[in-house]
Order: sequence, then C-alpha cells, then structure tokens
Amino acid sequence: MTQELIIRSARDVSDFVDEHPGAKSTALIVMIALGGVFVDAYDFTSLGIGVPALKQTFGLSPFQVGSVTAMMAFGALIGALWGGKATDMVGRYRMFMVDLVLLVLSALGAALSVSLPMLLLFRFLMGLGVGLDFPVALSFIAEFVNRRKRGGGINLWQLMWYVAASCTGLVILPFYYAGFGDELWRVAVGFGAVPALLILVLRFKYMKESAPWAAHNVSLEAAANILQTTYGVRTRVMPGAARPAGTGHSRASFGEIFGPTYLKRTLLVSVICATQSMEYFAIGFNLPSISQTLFGSAFLHAILGAIAFNLFGIVGASVGVAVTHRMGSRRMAVAGYTLVLLALFALFRFHGGLPVEGKALLVGLMILGHAFGPGAQGMTMAALSYPTRIRGVGTGWGQGMVRVGSIMGFYFFPLLKSAFGFYNMVGLLLLVPALGLVASLLIAWKPSGSDAEEPGQEAAMAAALE
Repeated sequence: MTQELIIRSARDVSDFVDEHPGAKSTALIVMIALGGVFVDAYDFTSLGIGVPALKQTFGLSPFQVGSVTAMMAFGALIGALWGGKATDMVGRYRMFMVDLVLLVLSALGAALSVSLPMLLLFRFLMGLGVGLDFPVALSFIAEFVNRRKRGGGINLWQLMWYVAASCTGLVILPFYYAGFGDELWRVAVGFGAVPALLILVLRFKYMKESAPWAAHNVSLEAAANILQTTYGVRTRVMPGAARPAGTGHSRASFGEIFGPTYLKRTLLVSVICATQSMEYFAIGFNLPSISQTLFGSAFLHAILGAIAFNLFGIVGASVGVAVTHRMGSRRMAVAGYTLVLLALFALFRFHGGLPVEGKALLVGLMILGHAFGPGAQGMTMAALSYPTRIRGVGTGWGQGMVRVGSIMGFYFFPLLKSAFGFYNMVGLLLLVPALGLVASLLIAWKPSGSDAEEPGQEAAMAAALE
C-alpha cells in the first residue's frame, strides 16, 4: 500500500525529509547540486596552473598576479553575501540556473581576454557566479538529504573540490604537450565553460525546488507536489493547515544570525570559514608554483605536482565524508587544524635538513588535514546551523567569510613569498590555523544531530553542545 503523508504545517515537510531514507535518485540529485562546486573549484584552480604563462602574456608583477587571482574572490564575496539572501527570497532552483549561466559566459570571456582589465572584469563575473552557487547548493542539500546522512552529503563538496582541482591538471596536460605554451592559461580557464554547461542542462532536466523552502515560502500544496514527485509518496494537505507566514518572500536578514540564538554558531562558522580559506588559498591554490619550487621550474612539474598534491585532498575529503556522522563537524575541524599546524611547522622549522620527498610529503599532509577538517567544516556548519527560513543567509555569510579569507590568502602568498621567501611565509601562515584551532576548542557548537528548525529551544541547544 502506498504511503500517505498528511501535511498540516511546513514542519511536517521538514520532518518527512529528515526521516525519509531518500529516493533512488537522491545520490544523482546531490551530485548535480554539487556540480556547481566542481565548476567553482575548477575555475578557481585553473588559473593557478596558468599563472606562469599568464605572467608572460601580460607581464604581470606579483601584486598584479595577486589582483588577477583575488578579483574572482572579490566577486565571490559579493555573490555570496547577496546570493545567500536571494536564495532565501526567490528559491533554490532559480538561483541554481542563474549562477551557472554566469559561469559559462564568464569562463569564455576570460579565456578570450586581450588585456588585463578585460581579464579582471570576467574574473570578477566568474567569482560572482561562484559566490551565488555555494549558498544555494549547500542549502539545497541540507533540505534534501535526511538528517543522518546530511552532514556527510554536504561534506561531499570538499571531495568534489579536490576532484575538480586534480582534473584541472589532467585537462591541461594534453594541451601542454600540444605546444600551446603561453596560451595554455586560456585553455585552462576557458574549459570551465564545458562542465558548467553540462551541469546547467542536468539541473534543468532533473532538479526541482526544495520542498522545505516551498513549504515556508510558496504553499504547502507546492511542497506536497514536490515531495510526491521526488519521493513517490502520496500527500494530502489538511484543510485548515497552517499557512506559510512569509509566503512569496523571505524576511531573513544578516542581523538575525548575529542575534542571541545564533551568535555562538555564527562566530564559529565565521572563524573556520575565514581561516581555512586563507590557509588553502595561500598553499592549496598555489600548489603548481610550490611544485616548481620543490621539483624544478619546468612547467610540467607544475602540472604533475598539483595533481599529486590534490590526491592527498581527495583522500582527506573521502575519509571526512565517511566519518562525519560519527565524529561531528567540530571535532573534525579540531583534528584537521592540528594536522595542518604540525605539517606547516615541520616544513618551516626543518626544511633545511629534509630531502625534496620529505618536504613534498609535508605539503601533502597539510592538504590532507585541511580537506579532512576545516576545509569542509565551516560551510557544513553554516548549512546545518540555521533553519530553512534563514539557511541561505547563513550559508551566504559563511561563504562570504570564505572569500574574505581567500582574498587575504591570494595576496598573502605572492607578496610575502616575494618579500621573505617561501619558508618564512609558511612560518607566518602558522598563525592562521592556530586561530581556527583555538576557536574550535573554545566554541562548543556541534550542529550534527541538532534540530535547526526549532531555534530557541534550550533542550535542543543543550543536545547539540559537546
């Protein structure tokens, strides 16, 4: 006999999603939602491999290199802060489509740039699309996957990131051997339009609006139809059922996530997002040039080294997905920051006596610890810590803090490396994961297992604290 779901309020919709094991298509829908993260990661990291060729094309100084890479982060900052609120207002599905159209056009425009200002413009627009995509993708997954698998499902974004970063090198390699030389960066950047267009088609064909968002912002009938189509469950909205208070629009604001109910978790999200981003974009984004520092200046070393280091990220992110439910986001952040600190300290303090293989292993362990812990947990916490009504704002704020950290990291690496040398830059960078570790130890907010749809209940808050 076909199951029937009786809907009396928006809470019934959220409860059904929380407890339902998922449809056969759940994994496919999650991967399509995260497809934008793949494009985001590819767009961010592709220029890292192309930096040497880009310098030759436009004759860039270290500050200009930082500006080209940071311009995308500036766009992503604006996109995240505005896009988080917009996704709460207009819905997850519409934003899913808008941001990918922007990514397709900006990738092509950047690849065809004939001057530095033109490149900066399209990198900014590319960042805008990236910033829009993260809040909507993680908000959607938080409202689509059941409570038990939700943390691991959201943490998949970090695995997707490192898969994309590895693919960047694999895409570039045949063009390198084909002799593209100084034009290689155009291939690297422009190819981002291909996966963006593919994901756009898949989203149009397979994805629907988030049922909890529809229940809160459109109507219970609309949410019931989405559940019926997605899960194959019969639904019936009871006469006299509670109507959405803010039908048609959201009153969510950034001020609310800094109110008494959400302040502690917002502070933790902010610190983890900003510090993990700075440590990644100072080291992880620059893996190609770090590879050349370690293995030799040949451009082939930049490509192969970046692929090899990103494999450590794939391992760390995969383990993170597997243990999220048992270990929890906060403990994973603490463990990850600890490994990052140990690896960076050893690289800074003992590099003079280490062989190249030892230095490379320490860089790889830093990437592994980052991917396992803080790399994923800031945004995972942001997606799990707020109710449907303000989840877009919360994830948008978290992504905004990621972009603040990335802007600092983009400038941090080329300028400080140029002024003090690579290993002294690593020593200064130790302050960043140290700050993240202290915050993770002091602020005891653990979103896994908590009921974000019932803010203000002391019992739920106590159960979420470690």
